[in-house]
Amino acid sequence: MKIAVVSDIHGNVLALEAVLADLKQEAPDVIVNLGDCVSGPLWPEETAAILRETGWPTVRGNHDRFLIEDPLKKLGPTDAFTAERLSPDSFAWLKTTQATIRLNEEVFLCHGTPDNDNRYLTEKVEGPKGHLPDEQALLADLKGETAPIVCCGHTHIPRVIHLHQTGQTILNPGSVGLPSYEDDHPNKHKMEAGSPHARYALMTKSAQGWVFQEKILPYDWDAASRQAEKNGRPGWARSLKHGFYGPLS
Repeated sequence: MKIAVVSDIHGNVLALEAVLADLKQEAPDVIVNLGDCVSGPLWPEETAAILRETGWPTVRGNHDRFLIEDPLKKLGPTDAFTAERLSPDSFAWLKTTQATIRLNEEVFLCHGTPDNDNRYLTEKVEGPKGHLPDEQALLADLKGETAPIVCCGHTHIPRVIHLHQTGQTILNPGSVGLPSYEDDHPNKHKMEAGSPHARYALMTKSAQGWVFQEKILPYDWDAASRQAEKNGRPGWARSLKHGFYGPLS
């Protein structure tokens, strides 16, 4: 079995189209989406229109939840931009997403952690940079989830982590559409993939066990950067163009 794992598209339809083209070549048995689908100063409705037709099992990310649950006046600028542009059909589709998904006996899907879509699982944020949590912290954040494979997103940083105590693997595919960002939650920090490529992951069951592959794809990130700039978001524009957040020294 081959499973493709996408996450954190953030309304970047150009990056999504590059992933879709690559998926045609890879021909996975199943494609899953770990959420944060459309929020971004880019092409939210165009992205949603594609995702509505895929039928992919889709987890509800924290930004998806904000769009569904919060009134427009309480949304931040990124989510407000998105909410003002989504069609009723796209909002209806977004409401069909699930907090977590147990894909089968081996694979569990969430956005952040199994019980919190707005908490990092595969990065520990202390100071200005994220880094890998220790095994005890990871086990604590799994909240007793015992699936052999736990797929999560939210951090935008690709990771494959093996837990020696339980034999479990945590897979984070990175972000399809946003390679870096700055956030104030839980404290001010940056997440940076270091290049502007679109990312997703493949996991294939072999006789020896699961094989994991990170896919790193070129697309027209200059056009995505221009769209963010056009929509008044220079921080997004720099991130999309460089993969780092903020001005490059």
